[in-house]
Amino acid sequence: MKKTLVCLVLAMISASCVERIDISLDPNYVRLVVDGSVTTDYSKYTINLTQTADYFYNAPIPRVTNARVTIFDGDSIYSLKETEPGKSGIYESRPGFQGVVGKTYTLNVSLPGEIGGNKNYSASCQLLSVTNLDSTSVVFHKDWGKYGVFEVKVFAQEPGNEVNFYMFNLYRNGKLMSDSISKVVVSDDKYINGSYIRGLGTFYLNQENPWERLAPGDTIKLQMSGITKEYFNFVSEVKSAGFNIPFFVGPPANVVGNVDNGGVGFFTAYSNSYATTIVK
Repeated sequence: MKKTLVCLVLAMISASCVERIDISLDPNYVRLVVDGSVTTDYSKYTINLTQTADYFYNAPIPRVTNARVTIFDGDSIYSLKETEPGKSGIYESRPGFQGVVGKTYTLNVSLPGEIGGNKNYSASCQLLSVTNLDSTSVVFHKDWGKYGVFEVKVFAQEPGNEVNFYMFNLYRNGKLMSDSISKVVVSDDKYINGSYIRGLGTFYLNQENPWERLAPGDTIKLQMSGITKEYFNFVSEVKSAGFNIPFFVGPPANVVGNVDNGGVGFFTAYSNSYATTIVK
C-alpha cells in the first residue's frame, strides 16, 4: 500500500510538470577554485588551483597555471612551485614542510590574469590540536549485508575542554581508501565530550564493494585529525550536496568555503594522530 501511494504521488507530480523551462546559464561566470591543506606531518604539500566551468562543459576542468602561490605562518613566507610550469595548476611546497599546532596559516594566490574580476586571493585557517589515538580495531560483522561488513573502531580519550571537530581517513596497506571528500568521515564531540572513546565505529567497509574489501593480513591505519568548525561545516555540506530530493527541499545554495574575493573551495590546516592494526 505504501509503495502504491508513493508511485501515485510521483506520477501526479510528473504529470503536472509538463511546462518546458529553458535555463539561461552565463558562460562568463567563472570563479577560482582552491583545494589544499597543511598538517602536522612532515610532507610535501600541494595546492590545486582550477576554475569553475559551464554546467554543460564537457572537457577537463580548466587548470589555473603560472600563479604565484605562498603560505604565511605568521613568521615566515613559504613559496610553492608549480609541478609542471604553465600546465599542471598544482603547486607544491618544499619537502619536509610541517605545520605547527596553534599557528594560523594563510594561503596567498596571485594570478597572471583576472578570474571573476580578481587577481589576488587568500584563505586562512588555524591549525588545531588533536587527541592521541590509543588504538584501532577491525571487527567483521558477517550478518550485515550480503557478504558482511568490516567495522573500523577508534579508541582514544576525548579531551573535553571545548567543542572539538574531527576528521577520519583510512589507509589499507599504505594506500588511502578515503581518497575523496565523499569518503572521509567528520564528526563533532557532542556525544563523547570528555569521555573515553571506547570502540566508536568510524568506517564501515561493505565487502560487496570491490574497493572496500579486506583480506587477512591487511594493514589498516586510521588517521584522526583535529579540524576547525568551518572545515567541518564545509565537508558536511559537500557530502550532503546532491543527495536531496528536489521536490522536498528549498533552493540550493553554494557550499561555504574560506577563499576571499568570490573564490570557492577551502584551504585547511589540521593536526594528525594515527593508529594501526592487522586484519585477522
